[in-house]
Amino acid sequence: MDGLARIWSAGDGVSRTVAALLLAMSVSAWVLILWKSWVLTRARQDLARAVPVFWSAPDVATGRTQLAALDREQILAPMLDALLHPMAPGTLDAGSDAESRLTRLLRDALHRVLGQLQTGQVLLASVGSTSPFVGLFGTVWGIYHALLGISATGSISIDKVAGPVGEALIMTAAGLAVAIPAVLAYNVFGKWVSACEADLEGFAHDLREMALDKRARAREQDDGLRPS
Repeated sequence: MDGLARIWSAGDGVSRTVAALLLAMSVSAWVLILWKSWVLTRARQDLARAVPVFWSAPDVATGRTQLAALDREQILAPMLDALLHPMAPGTLDAGSDAESRLTRLLRDALHRVLGQLQTGQVLLASVGSTSPFVGLFGTVWGIYHALLGISATGSISIDKVAGPVGEALIMTAAGLAVAIPAVLAYNVFGKWVSACEADLEGFAHDLREMALDKRARAREQDDGLRPS
C-alpha cells in the first residue's frame, strides 16, 4: 500500500487518470462478473427444472402456471407468451400464414431472451481487450515522467533509474490484472449462454411443433364434422 501511495503522490494528472480508469474498469468488471454468475447459474437451473415440469402438465395453461413458479429469470415465459399471443385483426400479422406467424413470434421471443442473457458481454470483452493497453500507456508515460525527473537532477545511476521505472511498470501489471478475469469470465459466460441457447431453441422448436400439431388435429376434426 505504501508503494501504491507513493506512486499516486509522485504521479501527474495523466498517470493518476490512467490509474483511476483501471480501477473503474476493474470494479465494473467484477460487479458484472458476480452479477452474471448469479443470473446465468439461476437461468441454467431454471431450464433444467422448468422444462420437464411444463411438458408433464396436462395442458398449456397449467404448464404456464407451473413454469412461472420456476422461471425466475423469465427466459421461458416469453416464448409461451408468443405462443399465446393474440392476433390483431386487420393487420399484416393476422393475414400471414399461421405457421410463418408462429415461427416469427417464437424467433423474436428467443432473440429477446438471448439478448437478456448476453447483457454485459460487450463490457467484459471491452475491458479484457483494452485494459492491457491502458496499463501499457500508463507504464510508458510513467517511464517518460521518471526519466524527465532523473535528467533534471543531472545524475543518472542504476539506483535512481530502477525505482521510478519499476514503479511505472506496475501499471502494466495492473492492466493485466484487470484484463485476465474479464477475459476468463467472458469465455465462461459465452459457453454458459451457448448452452442456454441450445436448450431454449429446443424448447421453442417443441412449442412450435406442439402448436402446429394441435392446429392440424383441430382442422381434421372440423373437416370430419362437415357434411360431405
